[in-house]
Amino acid sequence: MTQVKTLLTTALIGAAAFGLNAGAAAAKDLRIALQEDPDVLDPDQSRTFVGRIVYASLCDKLVDITPGLEIIPQLATEWEYSEDGMSMTMKLREGVVFHDGTPFDAEAVAANIDRSQTLDESRRKSELKSITGVEVLGPYEIRFNLAAPDATLLAQFADRAGMMMSPTAAAAAGADFGANPVCSGPFSFGERVAQDKIVLNRFADYWNADAIAFDSVTFVPIPDTTVRLANLQSGDIDMLERLAPSDIPQAESDPNVTVASEISLGYQGITFNVNNGERGDTPWGNDSRLRRALSLAVDRDVINQVVFENAFAPGNQPFPPNSPWYNTNHPVPARDVEQARALLAEAGFPDGIDLEVQVANANQPQQLMQVVQSMAAEAGINIKLTAKEFATLLADQSAGDYQASQVGWSGRVDPDGNIHQFMTTNGGINDSKFSDPKVDELLNAARVSTDQAVRKASYDASRDILNEAQPIVYLYHQKLLWALNSKLQGFTAYPDGMIRLEGVTWAE
Repeated sequence: MTQVKTLLTTALIGAAAFGLNAGAAAAKDLRIALQEDPDVLDPDQSRTFVGRIVYASLCDKLVDITPGLEIIPQLATEWEYSEDGMSMTMKLREGVVFHDGTPFDAEAVAANIDRSQTLDESRRKSELKSITGVEVLGPYEIRFNLAAPDATLLAQFADRAGMMMSPTAAAAAGADFGANPVCSGPFSFGERVAQDKIVLNRFADYWNADAIAFDSVTFVPIPDTTVRLANLQSGDIDMLERLAPSDIPQAESDPNVTVASEISLGYQGITFNVNNGERGDTPWGNDSRLRRALSLAVDRDVINQVVFENAFAPGNQPFPPNSPWYNTNHPVPARDVEQARALLAEAGFPDGIDLEVQVANANQPQQLMQVVQSMAAEAGINIKLTAKEFATLLADQSAGDYQASQVGWSGRVDPDGNIHQFMTTNGGINDSKFSDPKVDELLNAARVSTDQAVRKASYDASRDILNEAQPIVYLYHQKLLWALNSKLQGFTAYPDGMIRLEGVTWAE
C-alpha cells in the first residue's frame, strides 16, 4: 500500500506554544483590519477571502499547510491513500471538542462531508465531488471512498471543505448556521455587527490552547487602505491585511510598524456574465471577441506601475507566470489597441460599445478599474463603473445580476482550486456560467491523475480553449502585504494570505 502519511510531532506543538504561558497575563484583544466585511460565516456557503481569514481563528480544518505549501496535520493526524487511489483513510486527533461541547470524532467528520455535499446552498459540492461514500472505521478513524483517484482532495481539506463544524449546531441551524457559527478553532464566535466588527473569544478547551496568547480577536472591515494604515499607526488596530503598495514607504518608515509580505497563490481579473440569467444574454456574454478586445485594450505592465508601484505581477491566467502550471504558449499579451478595435468591428461594433463593470467600494479596486476604464476608452469600450460593498457584489454576481465584475481569487495550494470550480459546467463558483464540454473533460482529467506531466498537459489544453473564450480576463497577481504593530511577535506570512495566531504574542 502506498503510504502518504504525516504526523504532527510533539516538538511542533511545543515550538508554537513556547513562551506563551509567561505572557498570558498580558493577553488582550487583538484587533485586525480587513479590506472587506466577510460574507456569511458558514464554510459551506461562503466564498470571500476575508471570510477565510476569520475562519483561521474560528474553524480548524482536517489538515493545514506550512509556509512552503507542505500539507500537515491539524484535526487529522495522519492519512494514507489505498494502492489504487480509490480511497483515503484518516486518523483523527483525540480530545478535541467543538465550541458547544460536541465531541469531534469520525461521526462528526462524516456529518460535515454529508452537509458539504447535500446542503442546497453549499459551494463545496464540486470540491468534494470525488467522494462517493464515507465509512466510520472507529471513533477516530474514517475512510473516504472515491469515484476515481483525486489528486486534489488533501488540498481541499486544507481549506473550507476541510473546516469542521459542530454537527449538533449545523443540524439545528440548517442554512442559517452562519448567524452563529460553531466550530472547533482557537476562538469561538462572540458577535457580529455588519460592516462594523466580528468578535471571537478565546476557547479555553481548544486542543492547542497554550499556543494562543489573546483573550479575543476582533476583525474590523476598513475598505480604505489609507484609513487602515492610519488606524494601525494610531493604535486603534494591531494588524491589517493587504497594505497598499503605495503605503509601503510610510509603513516601513514607522518604527512602530512591521511590514510582512508573501507571494500570493491567486489572481485578480474581470469576470463576465456569459450565461447567468438574463444579464448574460448580451453581446458581452454572447461574443468572446468583445472580451478578447478588452483584454487587448489594457496594458498590464502600466497597471502594475500606476496602481501597484510595481509590487505585483502582470497576469493573464489563473496561475502566475512563475508558476509551474503557467502555459508559456499564451504569454501575457502586449497592449494592442488597433487589434482591439478590429475585434469590436468584427463583432459588429465599429463605433464602440458600452460595458458595465461592478467593483468593490475600496480604493485599490476602484483605482485599478479607473485605469482600465481609461485604457478601454481608447479602444472604443465605454466602461461604466458601479461601486458596491464587496459582499453585495458577490451576492449579485452569484445571482447573475451583473454584466461584468472586477473580482479575484486568493488562490489554492493545488492548481485545481484556481480553475476547476470557476470554469467547469455547474462549478461551485462558476458565476459566469461558462460551459464547454471539452474544458470539463480536461479539468476533470487533471483531477484524477497524480502524474504532474499529465495534469500539466490537461491544464495547457484547457488554456488553449479558455484563451479564446475568456470568461475571465485576468489582469494581475498580488503580493500579499501585512502591516502590524512592531510589538507583535511570531507572525508568519503564508502564501494563502491567512492570519494564523498560534505562536503570535505581544513583546514585553
